[in-house]
Amino acid sequence: MKVFVVLALALAAVSAEVLEQEYPKDFPKSTKIQGRITNGYPAYEGKAPYTVGLSFNNAWWCGGSIIAHDWVLTAAHCTNGAGSVTIFYGATWRTNAQFTHSVGSGNFIQNHNWPNVNGNDIALIRTPHVDFWSMVNKVELPSYNDRYNMYDNWWAVACGWGGTYDGSPLPDWLQCVDLQIISNSRCSQTYGSLPDGILCVATPDGKSTCSGDSGGPLVLHDGAKLVGVTSFGSSAGCQSGAPAGFTRVTAHLDWIRDNSGVAYY
Repeated sequence: MKVFVVLALALAAVSAEVLEQEYPKDFPKSTKIQGRITNGYPAYEGKAPYTVGLSFNNAWWCGGSIIAHDWVLTAAHCTNGAGSVTIFYGATWRTNAQFTHSVGSGNFIQNHNWPNVNGNDIALIRTPHVDFWSMVNKVELPSYNDRYNMYDNWWAVACGWGGTYDGSPLPDWLQCVDLQIISNSRCSQTYGSLPDGILCVATPDGKSTCSGDSGGPLVLHDGAKLVGVTSFGSSAGCQSGAPAGFTRVTAHLDWIRDNSGVAYY
């Protein structure tokens, strides 16, 4: 998987401060395809039919979520610098998809505020029409009635492909992990002030998203709505216990609707 955003931590006497956002896509090639769900569990076939694998330029790997017959949602940093992507639909074994589609960068729509404004690491990919069934299906977005719900303390599931611990080889089987959403004020104790466009989860016992899970889904246990797009983690490592960060989908409902027509009222 493609390595995802890493936030550098400042060791300050009174508070943590975010020094910079680092996109390890630009790291040396040997680290580009390191990514993992750490300490998760293997997904059974059909557990997350909305999850797709995304191979950009045949060089880095990300995850994404099907939100309509012809749209996939992912992270903006995944699409950055890519000329094309191959989309793997209905894959539990990473490259053994039910089918694939390839599209060029003209079908990528990055949030216009990324990367200049924190909390906007989100992008759409326009795809050919796909039919839905048990192995390939969409995930619903939150409704406009939920746009101000921060989901503090709610449980959600994240799925993706990658190693199962820091530095491990890539497993081929889809991994998932159950994570509890925490308040931005609690997350800010690690990363400094965060905008509402970011959502964080606790990562006890080394259970976390990591590098190549970039762009993948965070879906509520209760209601099965897509609330997060995997975005960043701690430079201390995925098993460090520091919170993992997502782009908050409810902060981008207008942008998603305006660019794809997908919305729930």
